[in-house]
Amino acid sequence: MLTRFVEGLFCCLSSRSSNVVVPIETSEPSADGYEFVEVKPGRMLRVRHMLPERPVVEEPSGQGGTVSCKRKITVYRNGQLYIENLGERASAELKCSGETEANSTVEVELAEGKSTPPVSPPDGRTDPAKEASREGTGEAQVRGQRRKPKRTIIIDCERRISACKGTHPDVALFFVHGVGGSLDIWNRQLDFFSRLGYEVIAPDLAGHGASSAPQITAAYTFYALAEDMRIIFKRYAKKRNVLIGHSYGVSFCTFLAHEYPEQIHKLVMINGGGPTALEPSLCSIFNLPTCVLHCMSPLLSWCFLKAGFARQGSKEKQLLRENNAFNVSSFVLRAMMSGQYWPEGDEVYHAEITAPTLLVHGMHDKFVPVEEDQRMAEILLMAFLKVLEEGSHMVMMECPETVNTLLYEFLLWEPATSPSSKTISKSRPETAKPQSDQSRTVPEDRPCSARQASNSTS
Repeated sequence: MLTRFVEGLFCCLSSRSSNVVVPIETSEPSADGYEFVEVKPGRMLRVRHMLPERPVVEEPSGQGGTVSCKRKITVYRNGQLYIENLGERASAELKCSGETEANSTVEVELAEGKSTPPVSPPDGRTDPAKEASREGTGEAQVRGQRRKPKRTIIIDCERRISACKGTHPDVALFFVHGVGGSLDIWNRQLDFFSRLGYEVIAPDLAGHGASSAPQITAAYTFYALAEDMRIIFKRYAKKRNVLIGHSYGVSFCTFLAHEYPEQIHKLVMINGGGPTALEPSLCSIFNLPTCVLHCMSPLLSWCFLKAGFARQGSKEKQLLRENNAFNVSSFVLRAMMSGQYWPEGDEVYHAEITAPTLLVHGMHDKFVPVEEDQRMAEILLMAFLKVLEEGSHMVMMECPETVNTLLYEFLLWEPATSPSSKTISKSRPETAKPQSDQSRTVPEDRPCSARQASNSTS
């Protein structure tokens, strides 16, 4: 602690940066799968690319299922988002939360709102009694404003969702870490899936791990880092790609899923937060000068240990050291936090994603509340939320076996095609009356929605 303080004080007096930033030279791929990719002239990213041997290509056991992704998203001038799901619901076998029924309507506030209105009936009809109460409480004016949409987005496509077998050469798994991490935080996942025959790709973000650390803050904005991830993705992408992101890395996975909807087969978000646009905070400790942050680095590391892990013992400290978690320079940390500006990534942006998504949340996470992931599950078209009670923000390091099992089950998941359900859904008239409470009872094998999960725990 005293040494860090002296170094920071010296860099303040000498008016120079405390971190030494140099580009890493190119090198040939090593036996462990490490290689360096030049994303910009002089900027190298370390990538762990593990391509297992595939002596026999296993044929898929089933043809998978086709899901009709029909969605109407309406943004109203009073700050409300109105989502109408018109496609057929994919029958889920995962015991998770967050799936949205077909022919359902979801009405939510935008990110600026303070509350989330209830879900409307499946046929979009409203209760006359509630309408009368709205008239008395002054909500008629709000409904009048909502009749004038600001913009309307129509999504109409068919997605074929099949199980991702590790022995297939057209499947690739991408792992993207967040602020302060490195590709080493995925070591247990990379080893697990490579042994199963999957091709795995995990890059170090700029300034993290063994990647180059430019001396300009523009290299650490969201758009600059997203462009780096685009180059990595285009270099290693296969026919069916699965993106696994953690924390800030979820935003880059969302960006790629939105840019390449046909190539993203499935999506995994681990403690990624809600579907809100990114904007750096004006009142943040990371706005302090670099030398001050360098002096405070031991304190920041201790705070990260307290907030990122459910337990703070010698095992967790060793995990931080071995996996290079939160081991970045103060300059890079400050530039990363101040560069999180992404106004396009709002709820409408996330609602346009049609890839099946698994959300994993550690219950003890002090960085991302569980309500944010529940909100994300409500906005996404086909999402499954799984909350791990024994994990926190670094859940993939705390309980890797559980996370690996969840990811593997999600990779093997495919919707069951039911011709009978398709016939019923197509023959259902638009003016059908709302179902009774008994007929709308959720079966045990069907995951409840995120809103139902939150109501049951409250």
